[in-house]
Amino acid sequence: MAKEKRGIDDLTLWDDAKAMIRKAEAEGIQTVWDRLEGQTPHCKFCETGLTCKKCVMGPCRIKPDSEKKAHGVCGADADLTVARNFGRFVAAGAASHSDHGRDLVETLAAIGAGETTDYVIKDSDKLRRIAGEVGLSTDDKDDKAIAAELAALFTRDYGFGSNKRLSFAARVPEKRRELWEKVGIAPRGVDWEVVEMMHRTHMGVDSDAVSICLHAARTSLSDGWGGSMIATEISDIVFGTPKPGMTEVNLGVLKKDHVNILVHGHSPIVSEMLLASARDETFIQAAKSAGAAGINVAGLCCTGNELLMRQGVPMAGNHLMTELTIVTGAVDLMLVDYQCIMPSLVTISHCYHTKFVSTSNKAHFTGAEHVEFNYKNAREKADQVVRMAIEAFTERDQSRVQIPQGPMQMMTGFSNEAILGALGGTPDPLIEAIKAGSVRGAVGIVGCNNPKLKQDYVHTNLAKELIKRDILVLCTGCATSALGKAGLLMPEAASQAGDGLKAVCESLGIPPVLHVGSCVDNARIIHLCAVLANALGVDIADLPVAASAPEWYSEKAAAIGLYAVASGIFTHLGLPPHITGSETVTNLALGGLDDVVGAHFIVEPDPFKAAEQIDARIQAKRTGLGLT
Repeated sequence: MAKEKRGIDDLTLWDDAKAMIRKAEAEGIQTVWDRLEGQTPHCKFCETGLTCKKCVMGPCRIKPDSEKKAHGVCGADADLTVARNFGRFVAAGAASHSDHGRDLVETLAAIGAGETTDYVIKDSDKLRRIAGEVGLSTDDKDDKAIAAELAALFTRDYGFGSNKRLSFAARVPEKRRELWEKVGIAPRGVDWEVVEMMHRTHMGVDSDAVSICLHAARTSLSDGWGGSMIATEISDIVFGTPKPGMTEVNLGVLKKDHVNILVHGHSPIVSEMLLASARDETFIQAAKSAGAAGINVAGLCCTGNELLMRQGVPMAGNHLMTELTIVTGAVDLMLVDYQCIMPSLVTISHCYHTKFVSTSNKAHFTGAEHVEFNYKNAREKADQVVRMAIEAFTERDQSRVQIPQGPMQMMTGFSNEAILGALGGTPDPLIEAIKAGSVRGAVGIVGCNNPKLKQDYVHTNLAKELIKRDILVLCTGCATSALGKAGLLMPEAASQAGDGLKAVCESLGIPPVLHVGSCVDNARIIHLCAVLANALGVDIADLPVAASAPEWYSEKAAAIGLYAVASGIFTHLGLPPHITGSETVTNLALGGLDDVVGAHFIVEPDPFKAAEQIDARIQAKRTGLGLT
């Protein structure tokens, strides 16, 4: 029997999204929700991880409930098939964020070698502090020399590591490092772990499901404590460490009388240079000569988060809003780099006057205009793109422009330096608040959204439930847009928190939900957990903390969730990964990992039930620390 089509109110929480979905329907434009409907019901073999096409003896489908235990042509059973698929899924996610970090290492090296004038060191103090932290001497050296040495060290982290371990492993509490060594999952090098996973999951190599899953944990850790952490720290060094400030969010950030440029993807290398060109008075005057009031830059997804954190650039939306921004008819140019960019955006841009411009050699889009950026030509190419946007504005059909509602205000910029700075430079006040119960714990709500779930419903309701219970929330990535639109990233939202958290937020003038960056900046969260654990002399697994990816969809999110669990952080998912065809792998994820790494996953699409389970875990950890 065909499943009944969902109504618009079932697709999204937001009025701006609903208005654009209606406009898309009226104009005959297909969106992500339409394509999802066309794909359902999904193949049950694929959904449960029981398909294998890694060799041409197949493809194979495993039927674990058949009378005879089913095997693939090579003899792989359900457990091995699911583990192999999940291992490669995690490897792709870890590779994605870590490759972003590699681009930043390359940029830092170019600064150190004097090969670029477009990029400079914005935070010299952090450059020197990070260099010292990873064992480099900074005495009698200028910033360029230190940048060159630090880039060289991080380059080694991508291969065999420094002495076969990651530089930032020094941040990890000693108890956690010892556990990783004992279990055999201590990460050695970013590329090493990803390549080894691809090797292990080739036919005829690792044929033990648990062994593959443990290496998946090791691979994810090479991202969390390696590639992603490197990306975060270099971004701060090169573009500036974020500080708290105000900005805006939702489709109302677009301006009918301005040239509207949207930056989308993941890398600040492109978006920061585009912003510099857009703020150049020469181009502002050119826009006015073309009939516009000025140039408006807004962000989408993680590139948006990067500019949001450092530059206060407004946020137009998250993953499920990307198509709808173009449907407004007000977007003159969308500039993309890589990751989370739906190929459909090119098609939809062709329905309007919108220019769609790709910038990365590793991310080409059929039908797009390609303007390749690198550290030698970035400003020149950014100038070119701004000229293209101004020209596109002159072709805009104003009768098709519909910009819904005014924007919401939000506070952003909570780097770890900013958080600790607000506490007087040490974690001690936060630790005291946790001991007193004013802040009962902390949860990172992170990641994407997924058209299978009502857009941002789980994000917002989970956050509201947690802050009611005096649990501080940190958010990154697409969750940021959701929680910003819900008004939870404003100091006034403290009124929705429990009495203890409310008092802490009001005394510091901060929201009960703190925006800490893009998805790679989940590294800030695990680092902050390590800072707290080291201050208390305990393992991360002993802390009253948790993580949640309520509406996740991507391979990157799987890697993030797994490195959180492998770091000792209880982690909630709103949807299961494709592992349910294996009882062994599913049981390991949902409980067995607790005995191995001190944390595990839960899967719960209901935000209220998820809040109960997270609360229970935090209470158990408080009890374990002797806290009331």
